[in-house]
Amino acid sequence: MKMKSLLLGAAMYGGVWSAAACTGISLNAKDGGFVMARTIENANEPLPSEYVIIPRGQQITSFTPVGANGITYRAKYGVVGLSVVRKEFIAEGVNEKGLSAGLFFFPTYGSYQPYDASQSARTLGDLQVPTWILANFATIDELKAGIKDVRIVGLDKTAVVHWRIGEKSGRQVVLEIVNGEPHFYENAVGVLTNAPGFEWHITNLNNYVNLRAGSADNLQLAGVELTPLGESSGMLGLPGDATSPSRFVRAAFLKATAPVQATAQEAILQAFHLLNNFDVPIGIEHKAGQTPNMPSATQWTSAIDLTNHKVYYKTMYNNTIRCIDVAKIDFSRVAYQSHPLDGVPSQPIKMITIK
Repeated sequence: MKMKSLLLGAAMYGGVWSAAACTGISLNAKDGGFVMARTIENANEPLPSEYVIIPRGQQITSFTPVGANGITYRAKYGVVGLSVVRKEFIAEGVNEKGLSAGLFFFPTYGSYQPYDASQSARTLGDLQVPTWILANFATIDELKAGIKDVRIVGLDKTAVVHWRIGEKSGRQVVLEIVNGEPHFYENAVGVLTNAPGFEWHITNLNNYVNLRAGSADNLQLAGVELTPLGESSGMLGLPGDATSPSRFVRAAFLKATAPVQATAQEAILQAFHLLNNFDVPIGIEHKAGQTPNMPSATQWTSAIDLTNHKVYYKTMYNNTIRCIDVAKIDFSRVAYQSHPLDGVPSQPIKMITIK
């Protein structure tokens, strides 16, 4: 890997993700299915994205801020992931054991250890943490024990991330590195966005203790009876902007009020519908006349069925949901490969013929 190419990729990542607004949710199904879904945003330009297949035994070397000289290991498990900017930067993925991992932009609040060239052999670039997790671990507890063996550093000074990890049991955690120290948080609410830290978001939910599903009750006020003007008035005050705190609150309440679906397949479709509420339209993050020529700031949306080992996604160019069946891949024989999420960057429209 040439240094110029690596630094260009990291710089693209940092600049691109300065406008990121990723939202993650999870859903359970009555048949025991567990789904983790999320969006990927970039309001500045189209984000190169691919699906990546990593076979068992694949040798992987992490980048560091100075080149491809970080930790080297062989994949214990086969991996399917969706990458951003470079195929090496898996933003969301799952392994053959049903462990899922993804990264979310975490500016200002996260802070890694400084890069130490003398420890390059155990250095792991932040953008490759999901790959390392998925290639090496089957459970969250294994990850928590193994993280002491690596030093996670940033590949670009302007980009800091935190991570969401889930297993098919339904357990999920958030990993944040602050002042160089890793912290794991059990994620019972099943939602993740961006900064501030996860614990802050959980505390902030207390500011919305009044929110309820359904309609609010009538209220007598100074002799005047106030009545709801429409359905769902119990959710009045739910924030609708695209900031990370508002998206966290909105995602938490939409997830909590969503009916539990019968099957994992139905939960997958429900996840896409719920995340439609977090599509970021082009224009709201730019001054007039400075909007880029692309259909959406939400570049792609994914949903992973951890129980049945399937990866689903749709993109800003094509709303057709596509699926990769991880269970049908022979990771002992398949080649390491990556392919663009969209063959052609345009939305196909099917014409209906009336006879």
